[in-house]
Amino acid sequence: MKYIDEYRNSEAAAYFVDEINKNANTLSKQKMSINIMEVCGSHTMAISRYGIRELLPQNINLISGPGCPVCVTDAGYIDTAIKLAQQGKIIATFGDMINVPGSDRMTLAKLRTEGCKIEVCYSPLSAIGLAESSPSKEIVFLAIGFETTIAPIMSMIDSISDKNIKNLSLLTAFKLVPPALEVLTSDPELKIDAFLCPAHVSAIIGARAYEPIVKEHNIPCVIASFEPVEILLGINSILKQIINGLTKVENNYERVVTYEGNKKAQKLFNRYLEKDDALWRGIGLIPDSGFKLKKEFYQFDASKKFKIKIKTGIPDKGCKCGDVLKGKIRPFECPLYSKICNPSNPMGPCMVSSEGTCSAYYKYSKI
Repeated sequence: MKYIDEYRNSEAAAYFVDEINKNANTLSKQKMSINIMEVCGSHTMAISRYGIRELLPQNINLISGPGCPVCVTDAGYIDTAIKLAQQGKIIATFGDMINVPGSDRMTLAKLRTEGCKIEVCYSPLSAIGLAESSPSKEIVFLAIGFETTIAPIMSMIDSISDKNIKNLSLLTAFKLVPPALEVLTSDPELKIDAFLCPAHVSAIIGARAYEPIVKEHNIPCVIASFEPVEILLGINSILKQIINGLTKVENNYERVVTYEGNKKAQKLFNRYLEKDDALWRGIGLIPDSGFKLKKEFYQFDASKKFKIKIKTGIPDKGCKCGDVLKGKIRPFECPLYSKICNPSNPMGPCMVSSEGTCSAYYKYSKI
């Protein structure tokens, strides 16, 4: 704890809350309300856990964005994974994914009760071990995630090649954060004034990745870690920029995030992947917002290996997870929230995932 105590120091937190109130009062005199979107699911969880939203003045509004990779995975991807499992493939997946509903509310967890082989992996290496221990079975690893997760998943290919493993392939649904921010910023209904940018993703892509958004849309982007004092610092930095008429990328997490990002991870991206249009649950198709394996690595691509196409899914009509992901409503504005939808009976991925907005609100909010 000695390395994080200073970032949870109550006196430091009180200082920044006081500064935020002063700056919010200045903006209030100018009749300004500020909408700040926190992009990362870890930010959403921390903001809820530490009651940061309740500490802020009324004219400072935190909006939760599509920062959970499990949540933004389209229902059609789940449908494809289910189809592969029904064909006899062993599905290897991170834990949160097994309860995410596809079309017709089918999940991998339900499929497992019917006898299909669904294995939970705690790292990509687990999928390699599974393939080695079951050489006569086809293993499909559900390769989802933002930039943070993509690099370690891509490192799998080196191991698969070195060990000459033939029965392991990846069903990819990689998402890139900056293109999604571009789409959200352009949405007139949201009226986003600034972004609180994700820590882990920024460590990979670097602070410079947000410069085009700042330049084109003239809004501040501030990178912050997930500790309460640093989140408050990030919010205060945004308000100071707005008061002073500034719009820039501000990196408040310099001990981890650099301007250029993680070159080794980016090298893996460039070696194995190329840009592709990607389906985002609730948002739709965003051009060049994902990655797909390059043609020379198609032998590792499950969709090519098994000639199966991922189509747009049909989520439950009553679930408003899509609107929550876009920041258009808060969880308690969904008619299913807490009444029908809860962690024991999740109707959408925002309640399933440990980083989902609905999950965060349900666990920590008084509403």
